[in-house]
Amino acid sequence: MRIIARIDIKNNHVIKGINLEGLRKIGDPIDIVKQYYLDSIDELLIIDSVASLYGRNNLFELIKNITKDIFVPITLGGGIRSLKDIENALNSGADKVAINSMALENPSFLSEAVSNFGESTITVNVEAKKILENRWEPYKFCGREKTNLNVYDWINEIQNKGCGEILLTSIDNEGTETGFDIDLLESVKKIIKKPLIVSGGCGSLKHIENLKKRFQNVSIAIASVLHYKILTISEIKKILS
Repeated sequence: MRIIARIDIKNNHVIKGINLEGLRKIGDPIDIVKQYYLDSIDELLIIDSVASLYGRNNLFELIKNITKDIFVPITLGGGIRSLKDIENALNSGADKVAINSMALENPSFLSEAVSNFGESTITVNVEAKKILENRWEPYKFCGREKTNLNVYDWINEIQNKGCGEILLTSIDNEGTETGFDIDLLESVKKIIKKPLIVSGGCGSLKHIENLKKRFQNVSIAIASVLHYKILTISEIKKILS
């Protein structure tokens, strides 16, 4: 199980919300990322929370600064809308990109991205919200806009397009610290063929232990418990070992 620190950024500040809303400033991204690196985080997931909404990407320079002193895999998300954006992200020092909104608007973009940069470079961020009993919908623009699709069908489609891994973000549980969205995971686990990263809801070591017991080959992207110092990376790694 990889332990991935999720760093959501808005206007050059690390932010944290609940259900991807009500964003609160946490601090300076370089300082926070350096501390997680010193604490032996496995990977970093850095997402511009408003880039896709406003059609921009402001994080390339930040990634360049971060990778001067930090040597763990970095996935960059938010505002990835073209092959040039992927090229710029990789040239800035990112190892992978996370794509959400553009994939939903133009699924063939995933095929193009994989063809040009390889599966291992392409992560798809699926932001899922429960809309009916046993039915979840993928949202775009950081949980702001409906798509009228079914998460189950969407995961099948992105796997067929050749993505390298899936970041499954539960909008309902994100930032609540009440536990991972087990119902969502149970609903999709039988169709998952790619490495899966689960995001949203982690609030305790018990939540992580429960996830590991119930699901095989799953990694976690966590934010609140690290930002607010509820858990340390060493504590998490100790129970996983």
